This record gives sequence, C-alpha cells and structure tokens, in this order.
Amino acid sequence: MVKMYETGSLKIPMNRIAVVIGKNGETKNEIERLGQSVIDIDSKTGLVTVYQKKDALKALIALNVVQAIARGFSPEKALTLFNENMQLIVISLKDFAGHNSNRINELRGRVIGRNGRTRQIIEELTNTYISVSGNTVSIIGDFIGIGYSKEAVEMLLLGRKHKTVYSYLEKSVSEIKFKRMEQTFG
Repeated sequence: MVKMYETGSLKIPMNRIAVVIGKNGETKNEIERLGQSVIDIDSKTGLVTVYQKKDALKALIALNVVQAIARGFSPEKALTLFNENMQLIVISLKDFAGHNSNRINELRGRVIGRNGRTRQIIEELTNTYISVSGNTVSIIGDFIGIGYSKEAVEMLLLGRKHKTVYSYLEKSVSEIKFKRMEQTFG
C-alpha cells in the first residue's frame, strides 16, 4: 500500500463541486492523474482535500487546479497549471473595497468591462486567463504574462482610467514578447 500525505485542503463553493468532479468523474480523475494524487471531496461541506501519492509539487499543483476551478475557471483552463511556468494568482476585491458590497460590484464591473471587453483585452495582450468570481479576481498565466496582467487588474481596482491601463498594456506587449523569447532561447 502506498503511503499518502495530505498536501492541503480548501473549501469550495457548492456550485463548483460538480465542475471539479466533471462528467463521470473525468475532471477529478485527470487532476489526480496529472497531480499524482488522490482527491477527497465532501459534497455536503464543499471541503476538498488533496493527498500526494508521489511528487509533492504535482500534488500542490493539483490543489491549485481545484482552487482555480473553484474561482470560476473552466477545467481546461485550470489544467494548464500543470504546464511548466504556469501559476495562479488570486486577488481579493475586499482588499480594495473593504466589505462594501456595492463597491465590490463596481470593481468587478471595472475589471470585466462592457460586454467583457476589458477582461478580454488584458487576457489577449498578456496571454493569461482571468476569472472574476465572488469577491475575487483570479489570473492564470506564465511567470511573465501574469505579472503584467496582475498590474493591469490592480490599476483598474485602484481607479485608474481604462485608457491608461490599455496604454500600459500596449506599451508592455513588446517587453512581454522579448522576455518570453529570452526565456525560451536564453
């Protein structure tokens, strides 16, 4: 029998449990396979616990994948966290608005933009994925793009004009490409 160690646990929204499990358990099985782990889901409380079977780092990534799905990402986008250099950042809107629910809704709207346009622009220019869910904005991306994406989101949350944020991103595109080439070719 293989000895397993608890990597960590987190409570996820009840409406995201089915997404973590997937049709016929496919998503959960894929996370377990890639994460070399076992996932225990308590469907009554929403508590998800990840146990490592082999590689501790892969099991930790499996926990991040579950967190990403809980924060609103599709399983396909969340599973990209298993790719090299990918990471998840979660920004709390409460850090920018306190517990004022009207202000939190306003901040959510600033990040999403009209018809999702602002989020789409940030995603395209930084090659990241953004999910706005509950009181958080979450970003999945490589080490390079995620920094620029986070900066753009935080600029919006601090009240900077959309035009200013778009200008920052447009100026950053060539820098992002250069850093990615440098990372790839040394």
